[in-house]
Amino acid sequence: MQDSYRVDVREITVQARRNIEPATIFPILAAISFCHLLNDMVQSLITAIYPILKSSFHLDFAQVGLITLTYQMTASLLQPVVGFYTDLRPKPFSLPIGMSFTLVGLVLLSRAPNFPLLLVASALVGVGSSVFHPESSRVARMASGGQHGLAQSIFQVGGNVGATLGPLLAAFIVLPRGQHSLGWFSIASLLSLLVLTVVSGWYKTNISTNKAESRATKVESHLPVSSRKVALSIAILICLLFSKAFYQASLTSYYTFYLISKFHMSVQNAQIHLFVFWGSIAAGALIGGPVGDRIGRKYVIWGSILGVLPFTLMLPYANLFWTVILIIAIGFILSSSFSAIVVYAQELVPGRVGTMSGISFGFSFGLGGLGAALLGQLADMTSIYFVYRVCSFLPAIGLLTVFLPNLEKAKPGKQKASAV
Repeated sequence: MQDSYRVDVREITVQARRNIEPATIFPILAAISFCHLLNDMVQSLITAIYPILKSSFHLDFAQVGLITLTYQMTASLLQPVVGFYTDLRPKPFSLPIGMSFTLVGLVLLSRAPNFPLLLVASALVGVGSSVFHPESSRVARMASGGQHGLAQSIFQVGGNVGATLGPLLAAFIVLPRGQHSLGWFSIASLLSLLVLTVVSGWYKTNISTNKAESRATKVESHLPVSSRKVALSIAILICLLFSKAFYQASLTSYYTFYLISKFHMSVQNAQIHLFVFWGSIAAGALIGGPVGDRIGRKYVIWGSILGVLPFTLMLPYANLFWTVILIIAIGFILSSSFSAIVVYAQELVPGRVGTMSGISFGFSFGLGGLGAALLGQLADMTSIYFVYRVCSFLPAIGLLTVFLPNLEKAKPGKQKASAV
């Protein structure tokens, strides 16, 4: 009798959410994904021009890693704070304000005459990212119409496509023309700022709907998960993000150096191979969210983090042909987890979309930056080959996924059947 009553209450709350949720608003999702493309394209240029910066400023690997650490730690420390604050006090026009920081950082990066100013420029880009990601993730959820995984994937794939374009643009524009040519990409930041102003106007007019959705989500999502289990689940998600971020940092920051050293590639050809890796990441990001909507986010996380292990173990011993094949598989499989992790975290702590998005993106950025710095020092002490042999075991942390609770609820038809 008690179980039947609980099911009936959930049916009512599901129906309530249907009454207040609009259909999926694809123009807003497309706009926010486009801005994510421009934002991450600009940010990926930082890592893509590392060979230029290393040569021009006579940097060692540890200093290269410090640039990534500065940018990503700035973003990671502020993102949960921004998310928590905007959960309590929504600030729709924070999006274009955040993009303004990215614009200033990019211009400074193109003109920085020394290493300290490179770090300042990277920090400014990180501040812009700290505002953009949690707030854009909130907008994606607001426009999802209940298809939260799909919305996060659309949003996420924009960023991955942008990160894919960064190395390609660096190879054919920045590398031939030098550091100052980065200033040309300020046009992309200006365009993104304009689009985000329009999105912020939509966000402002839909704040009341978003608050109603959050209240309904809190009622619907009261699953039998204790606060202790929630805390444990968040700790597991952070461990999974550690595995993903550290391994991905080894590729985004040092893959070009690995190819140049092991296969004697030119810098331009190495950038093209980095472009291929980012392309596989973009494809995987588009798949993870919708699949998670259908089969459950826990299974996507499980298959992505642990499923990539055989490929990472083979990579350090592969020739050039198999390196390309393995990199494509690694990028595709590994990236499919992130949208699922973000939405899983949002559902784990309902009503705290900005906070949980900020934690997910923040830890991903921060751990990636920490990974870049530590792996750079390890490469200086040993070799770039040793780094990839060590990192190949990181996806085994995916075994922890088994301890995550299943948050998905039964479909309405199944609920009725169980109630009877």
